[in-house]
Amino acid sequence: MKLKKLLKDLDVEIKGSKEIEVTGISSHSQFISPGSLFIAKKGKTFDGSEFIPKAIETGAVAVLTDLYNPFFQEIVQVVTPNPNALESLLAKRYYETEKSSLFLVGITGTNGKTTTAYLTQHLLSKCGLMGTIETVIGKERFPAQLTTADVVTNHKTLREMTDHGLSSVVMEVTSHALDQGRVKGLNFDLGVFTNFSQDHLDYHGTMENYLAAKLKLFSMCKEKIFNLDDVTAKKMGSGMTYGIDAAADLQAKNIHFSLQGTTFDLYYNGKITPIETKLVGRYNVYNCLAALGVGIKKGIRLSILKRKLATFEGVPGRLERIEGPKGMHLFVDFAHTPEALSKTLEALYELKKGKVITIFGCGGERDQSKRPKMGAAAEKFSDQIIITSDNPRGEDPEKICKEIVKGLSKEPLIEIDRRAAIERGIFMAKEKDIVLIAGRGHEPFQKIKGRLIPFDDREVARTICHLTGDASTS
Repeated sequence: MKLKKLLKDLDVEIKGSKEIEVTGISSHSQFISPGSLFIAKKGKTFDGSEFIPKAIETGAVAVLTDLYNPFFQEIVQVVTPNPNALESLLAKRYYETEKSSLFLVGITGTNGKTTTAYLTQHLLSKCGLMGTIETVIGKERFPAQLTTADVVTNHKTLREMTDHGLSSVVMEVTSHALDQGRVKGLNFDLGVFTNFSQDHLDYHGTMENYLAAKLKLFSMCKEKIFNLDDVTAKKMGSGMTYGIDAAADLQAKNIHFSLQGTTFDLYYNGKITPIETKLVGRYNVYNCLAALGVGIKKGIRLSILKRKLATFEGVPGRLERIEGPKGMHLFVDFAHTPEALSKTLEALYELKKGKVITIFGCGGERDQSKRPKMGAAAEKFSDQIIITSDNPRGEDPEKICKEIVKGLSKEPLIEIDRRAAIERGIFMAKEKDIVLIAGRGHEPFQKIKGRLIPFDDREVARTICHLTGDASTS
């Protein structure tokens, strides 16, 4: 695209030729390729103009900046008082997403975003996915860097999904992304709000700020779906509702749980439809209801949604079942908030025929106030707790473990080495016991003192189970 077409009717000053061809745009210098326009954004802790030399070195032909620099003669400079304000507009123009006919679904909430997103993708036809674990475009899968990518990457990905012939996209939308404007310029057909509980106070400061950030999604949506049982329901306004306890538009009744799956009766539009899912636990009933709501809003017949839901196998690292030895039941889950850990453990505790052994920790350099709450949640629904390191980042993992212990009424086992902790829990378990490894889910690395150390809870658990020589499907 010619630079003059990209900048048409914009109030900017151009230092250089308008006739150059722009072959891409980016606000990250490391993503620049030859022919790109580099947007020198200003953030809370960085100034994009500092990276202009790197962008030139890697092939940028133009830069959007707030200050002309006469030393950068080899590049076209587009000068505007606020480069950040033009980022989403330029992304929409370049990738032509304003012309997109994609049915775009945004999902926010403290817990359940990932499972609900995967469920939604499974229920909709020709549906792409952008989320915590990966981006899925047709048969292609790319590991995610962030749950919600930056503005330009989002528009670029949506264009790629259109080019692949997809008709729908489901996107996880975090409070950080909403606060930082990373989904600016996207026109969501439908927004889903799963639930709300404590998380990310290290960033937002207060629960009020956290909720306000989440609610920004609904201001960008044509229609909305939300959980009528959640504490925030009264603040949601009008829209399609789902729930278990409340008389919602989609309500689940007569729920029956097992370690193999869940059944319930769906009450919708005056009719009762029996539903089966391989997912375990009450919180997953909510996730199923939300996804079914999206399918209904998309115009898919409930009979088709029911059949598809029954074939859904689950999500990587979300109560993922691992083949365990000695007739034990072994699960890996991403639960890393007090609410998520409590709900996951409560679901397992209600189904136990032996003991529940929980192995978990808390991330470093994150909300410290939730650490003792995590400990209390684990103690309530566990027969044995092993506290260990999670992603300590720059913090002392032993200190983090001690802060978790403050929420307990009795001394737990503490094993700082996560591999040793998992091994201890598995070897401790007997027939019919349930072992939950919580906090990291699908993550392939531990973050320790600025380094990414290869460590996947699922693979570590499988290796330990294999070494016992008696692994069988739980």
